[in-house]
Amino acid sequence: MFYRWFIAVFFTALAMPAGAQLNVDITKGNIQPMPIAIPAFLGAGGQPDELSSNVAAVITANLQRSGLFLPIDPAAFIEPTVSTEGTPNFANWRPLNAQALVAGRVMPTGDGRISAEFRLWDIISGQQLSGQQFFATPDNWRRVAHIISDAIYERLTGESGYFDTRVAFIDESGTKDQRIKRLALMDQDGANVRYLSNGSDLVVTPRFSPSRQEITYSSLSGDQWRIYLLNIETGQRELVGNFPNMAFSPRFSPDGQQVVLSLLQGANSNIYKLDLRTRQLTRLTASPSIDTAPSFSPDGSRIIFESDRGGSQQLYVMDANGGQADRISFGTGRYGTPVWSPRGDQIAFTKQESGKFSIGVMAPDGSGERILTEGFHNEGPTWSPNGRVIMFFRESPGAGGGPQLWSVDLTGYNEQQVPSPSFASDPSWSALLN
Repeated sequence: MFYRWFIAVFFTALAMPAGAQLNVDITKGNIQPMPIAIPAFLGAGGQPDELSSNVAAVITANLQRSGLFLPIDPAAFIEPTVSTEGTPNFANWRPLNAQALVAGRVMPTGDGRISAEFRLWDIISGQQLSGQQFFATPDNWRRVAHIISDAIYERLTGESGYFDTRVAFIDESGTKDQRIKRLALMDQDGANVRYLSNGSDLVVTPRFSPSRQEITYSSLSGDQWRIYLLNIETGQRELVGNFPNMAFSPRFSPDGQQVVLSLLQGANSNIYKLDLRTRQLTRLTASPSIDTAPSFSPDGSRIIFESDRGGSQQLYVMDANGGQADRISFGTGRYGTPVWSPRGDQIAFTKQESGKFSIGVMAPDGSGERILTEGFHNEGPTWSPNGRVIMFFRESPGAGGGPQLWSVDLTGYNEQQVPSPSFASDPSWSALLN
């Protein structure tokens, strides 16, 4: 069964005064999280119930995992709940050193839907910063919590959020020598896992379309490699092409109309561009080397890829139509799996040196290289849609070890594991759903 993404969510702005200036400074390397109070939301009876408490808990977890906010322990609250009607008693919140307060309510509407509303307050100034109301079906309560989290995040940081998103990945189970790999999907926080393949065929390198809810991936059935498109909303799978040799690392263009991929030919591989409308395949590189892992720039004008054409595995940038490729990585070690940031100002990569695998970033011209995290085996970076967080997978050593998903923010702080039902690898982060 395929998961349908559709949700009927509407919102209205609740009245708020203008001029409030509370915000989180996210330009510094070492960010001091903002203390924020998030009491349990009120339910239909005027008190917290299971649904309203769950919504508040997901919002709290989202903001805390971002590393930019420090939710205050509810045990310290002077009043356990706050009404969405009227102005809070800020005297009960200022002693907790909280800078922001979130009040909310979730209740049934009588027509089979739920209504969820919140108000965000600046405790120091006593001003309301934001207020919205959403309507959705009850089974989509978790997504409503993600949307509210994004609204709070955007109002306090000035950047769009990334909570109302999905992650496609490869679910891995079984022993190391007999791994079953299934295409899977989950919320960015690890909830709502859905399996999109049954494990009968080998599936690798799933990649989200930046323009719509589609995934492209490589699949090996027998000795035949195939590239597929999978529509998340309808569950329809479309064969893009059969390839006699290995076809891997497909990625969408920013408009979702093309896919760039690698095709293995003998001992080397080259980069190709496939038009999804005409199925025309265009060769972009023609070197006697291994060119692979291509990724478009956000404006679609350039492609970053890895190649050993200079003698070692390095990163190169070329025009989206091919031609001359310029090397941009010049540090020690080997560079691979480059991915362009949605902002266009950074490229994430994997670096292998002295037996360690690192995840790092650099500017598109190769300047400003920074290592964000390193370990036994880190690989496969993917960006959050706001370009603030990178998710990757880390392999643990030993006979019983396997890959797990991790995330780290752009400053190199706030590294943490992303929960998954079993071993997981090769994540791909979707665009915002709303």
